Amino acid sequence: MLTTDDADPLTDRERDVLTAAVDGATIADIAARLHLSESTVRNYLSAATGKTGTRNRIEAALNARANGWI
Repeated sequence: MLTTDDADPLTDRERDVLTAAVDGATIADIAARLHLSESTVRNYLSAATGKTGTRNRIEAALNARANGWI
Protein backbone atom coordinates (compact mmCIF):
# COMPACT_ATOMS: atom_id res chain seq x y z
CA MET A 1 0.00 0.00 0.00
CA LEU A 2 1.23 3.48 -0.81
CA THR A 3 2.03 5.90 1.97
CA THR A 4 1.32 9.61 2.26
CA ASP A 5 4.90 10.30 1.17
CA ASP A 6 4.19 8.87 -2.29
CA ALA A 7 3.27 11.11 -5.20
CA ASP A 8 -0.27 10.82 -6.55
CA PRO A 9 -0.16 7.99 -9.12
CA LEU A 10 -3.77 8.44 -10.25
CA THR A 11 -5.09 10.06 -13.41
CA ASP A 12 -7.82 12.69 -13.21
CA ARG A 13 -10.42 10.19 -14.41
CA GLU A 14 -9.29 7.54 -11.91
CA ARG A 15 -9.72 10.13 -9.16
CA ASP A 16 -13.22 10.96 -10.46
CA VAL A 17 -14.22 7.29 -10.42
CA LEU A 18 -12.78 6.70 -6.94
CA THR A 19 -14.55 9.78 -5.62
CA ALA A 20 -17.81 8.36 -6.95
CA ALA A 21 -17.01 4.93 -5.47
CA VAL A 22 -16.10 6.08 -1.96
CA ASP A 23 -19.69 5.87 -0.71
CA GLY A 24 -20.08 2.28 -1.91
CA ALA A 25 -21.81 3.12 -5.20
CA THR A 26 -22.25 0.29 -7.69
CA ILE A 27 -20.49 0.17 -11.04
CA ALA A 28 -23.78 1.08 -12.73
CA ASP A 29 -24.28 4.06 -10.39
CA ILE A 30 -20.77 5.35 -11.01
CA ALA A 31 -21.14 4.90 -14.77
CA ALA A 32 -24.42 6.83 -14.81
CA ARG A 33 -23.09 9.57 -12.56
CA LEU A 34 -19.97 10.11 -14.70
CA HIS A 35 -21.57 9.39 -18.09
CA LEU A 36 -19.23 6.47 -18.76
CA SER A 37 -19.83 2.87 -19.77
CA GLU A 38 -19.72 0.26 -17.03
CA SER A 39 -16.71 -1.36 -18.74
CA THR A 40 -14.83 1.93 -18.66
CA VAL A 41 -15.59 2.36 -14.96
CA ARG A 42 -14.32 -1.17 -14.28
CA ASN A 43 -11.11 -0.40 -16.19
CA TYR A 44 -10.50 2.83 -14.23
CA LEU A 45 -11.21 1.09 -10.92
CA SER A 46 -8.90 -1.79 -11.81
CA ALA A 47 -6.10 0.62 -12.70
CA ALA A 48 -6.61 2.66 -9.52
CA THR A 49 -6.72 -0.47 -7.36
CA GLY A 50 -3.45 -1.66 -8.87
CA LYS A 51 -1.77 1.71 -8.50
CA THR A 52 -2.77 2.01 -4.84
CA GLY A 53 -1.89 -1.59 -4.01
CA THR A 54 -5.31 -2.25 -2.55
CA ARG A 55 -7.69 -5.21 -2.92
CA ASN A 56 -10.91 -3.51 -4.07
CA ARG A 57 -12.49 -0.20 -5.05
CA ILE A 58 -13.52 0.75 -1.53
CA GLU A 59 -10.00 0.22 -0.19
CA ALA A 60 -8.60 2.13 -3.16
CA ALA A 61 -10.98 5.04 -2.57
CA LEU A 62 -10.23 5.14 1.16
CA ASN A 63 -6.49 4.94 0.47
CA ALA A 64 -6.73 7.77 -2.05
CA ARG A 65 -8.75 9.87 0.40
CA ALA A 66 -6.26 9.19 3.23
CA ASN A 67 -3.44 10.32 0.94
CA GLY A 68 -5.28 13.49 -0.08
CA TRP A 69 -5.63 12.44 -3.73
CA ILE A 70 -9.40 12.70 -3.71
